[in-house]
Amino acid sequence: MSKDVATALVAWGNAWLTGHVGLDEAVDAVEKSCGPQILDGRPAETTLRRGLGDLRVAGMSALRLALPQPGDPLGLTGPPDLNRAAIDAGAAVIAVLGDRTMGLVPSEDLRGSSYVGVRWTTHGAAPGMPDVPSLAEADRQLTLAMRDATETLLTVDDVTGAAPEVTDALAALRDPGRGDHPLAPGYPPRAHRLAALAGRLSLVVDLARRMDDGGLSSDQMQRRGAALRLLDGAVRRALVAACNSAFDPVP
Repeated sequence: MSKDVATALVAWGNAWLTGHVGLDEAVDAVEKSCGPQILDGRPAETTLRRGLGDLRVAGMSALRLALPQPGDPLGLTGPPDLNRAAIDAGAAVIAVLGDRTMGLVPSEDLRGSSYVGVRWTTHGAAPGMPDVPSLAEADRQLTLAMRDATETLLTVDDVTGAAPEVTDALAALRDPGRGDHPLAPGYPPRAHRLAALAGRLSLVVDLARRMDDGGLSSDQMQRRGAALRLLDGAVRRALVAACNSAFDPVP
């Protein structure tokens, strides 16, 4: 949930900040894909629409995606409190406001018996640019990781008896042109393509991790685990690079 909602907020938020969509359209798109959302800590909770408007008045000029994991604070620059919260959630959004930054960390918001939404908690963030790959670098890394993972997963795992969604997802590794899931208006074509491919490969990682280890040798399990870690890291870098490319110079 956290990765999807953070990706949606950055993509549509940047489309709004670059003038390609209005605020209402951006928030509607985010909430359509991930449910109703609120922003807290400013000093009281407010709707996502009002919270983003307030941040724009305060000087917000860009949103950046962070998809960290333990040992890999991808997209983060600190401080430790933000890093810990973002790593626990698996995602964060960094709002750039002039010479300062603010971290927004998503969590599930449950109320009553039927309401399920997203709560964004604000944190202070250290200024500066995180160490993340460019769009071109992330594209190359994902291509290499996809090639290696295809060979490993389709030879190590017995996918013939796996559930259809598993075999379909693994087959998508051989057909990177399949599907079309653009980020939001205003992004370069390469970013749309890279984000779409990363989204499909993220599903591959999730499904492959749930496959039964029964019948695999210790060596096969190690090889599969290494392939999945490599692919997961490349997927996260691809999503970060794609979402953060809204302000890249047009070639």
